[in-house]
Amino acid sequence: MLFKPATVAQLGQFDEVIDVRSPAEFAEDHIPGAINCPVLDDAQRHEVGTLYKQVSPFEARKVGAALVSRNIALALEEQFADKPRNWRPLIYCWRGGQRSGAMATVFAQVGWPVYQLQGGYKAYRHEVLAQLENLPSTLDLRVVCGPTGSGKSRLLDALAHAGHQVLDLEGLANHRGSVLGKLPGSPQPSQKSFDSQLLAAMRKLDFSRPVFIESESKKVGQVTLPLSLFERMHQSPCLLVDVPLAERVRFLLEDYDFYVSDPESLIKQLGFLKAVHSKEQLGHWSALIRSGEFGLLVGELLTLHYDPLYLRSMDRHYTHLAQAQKIALPSLAPDVLAGVAATLQAA
Repeated sequence: MLFKPATVAQLGQFDEVIDVRSPAEFAEDHIPGAINCPVLDDAQRHEVGTLYKQVSPFEARKVGAALVSRNIALALEEQFADKPRNWRPLIYCWRGGQRSGAMATVFAQVGWPVYQLQGGYKAYRHEVLAQLENLPSTLDLRVVCGPTGSGKSRLLDALAHAGHQVLDLEGLANHRGSVLGKLPGSPQPSQKSFDSQLLAAMRKLDFSRPVFIESESKKVGQVTLPLSLFERMHQSPCLLVDVPLAERVRFLLEDYDFYVSDPESLIKQLGFLKAVHSKEQLGHWSALIRSGEFGLLVGELLTLHYDPLYLRSMDRHYTHLAQAQKIALPSLAPDVLAGVAATLQAA
């Protein structure tokens, strides 16, 4: 064999990690820091797969070999022509088979010290799941709690700027964590991509220091937290943020201004509450939206829906909530949050 095998444990030892899977596979998830250089693009992969199923494996391999050869040649000319002789790439595909083997063979013949990831992306994914099962139990978490509109995410940002360690689940999930938390025009990552990003963020932490994290449901939008992390959060010390209702309403109107400018979208999102609120209640809230009474709407959503739901969930799951450190915030102005973050001790 012209190239050498490498394991997932060796990922940090190479000059470049090259994912030769199709763009669609790469978009769903990939090794952090990898570049995509597909030996078959999405359409070509579909073409070869169709030939394999409907004609014969031989015809599929013949067409596939021609496509792969052309794509590797093009990559050599356009992406890798300037690489020095001692450049050490790691190449991977779905399971460490023909796609990565083809590129690794050609690159090795050029003279580069090339490595192929044993087991490919499947091996990497297996390691991600194993690490997400084990690592959270070693985290020294401080869970920032508080009802919707308490500025928990903003406080996390302030804590990070003050030098504290933060694990921002909503940032990784690209979602604000409630029924109305979907960000318009900004899709969430796939579950696999979220897992990869979460593990990468956890690996950057100093496990000897406390880590601040926001209280979340098991699902943040469409992605699910690892059970081990969810359970670790429930067992960890809490900080309870208390913000006046009027300030929470003001903050939410500012933070969710995209709903104010798109009332019909907000009415559509309210439909997700039909399992817990009557048709009459939802109709009343829809009428408030259409009449532009957003302050009244938000106040009612907080007192009649979000606050009771949140408090029940917190009481049921967080074992140290009664001993939580109380943080009274008269406002969610940046200077107020920065002041609290600067003086907060992760006891």
